[in-house]
Amino acid sequence: MSKKTVLACLLVLAIGMPLSNASCFIWPFKPGLSDGGIIGCLDSDAKLYEFDSQWKTDNCYDCSCSRNGIRCCTSFMKSTGYDKKKCVSIFNKMTCTYKAVEKDNNSKECPVFDWVG
Repeated sequence: MSKKTVLACLLVLAIGMPLSNASCFIWPFKPGLSDGGIIGCLDSDAKLYEFDSQWKTDNCYDCSCSRNGIRCCTSFMKSTGYDKKKCVSIFNKMTCTYKAVEKDNNSKECPVFDWVG
């Protein structure tokens, strides 16, 4: 198998993995009121989101509001399969991505073999 074929397969896996395996949770429904009517959900900070709205939190969770509550899922995969003696996993909030880098030189990335979402 050529290097280009291997790289293409790795690229497909890197793109496809974040689209699956997301970790999700649901906050119980807390009604958001306007003019006496329920129009959406209140989050833990008492911020109102209308029904069927979607948003991304500062911590990179994709959330939505329904009459069941607020459902949030990770929009990132966490690197877990790497050399933990030599490397550390760091999270970039700007890109919502993890990467493993050498402890002694954060500019050098470490190979990652397992990810969880």
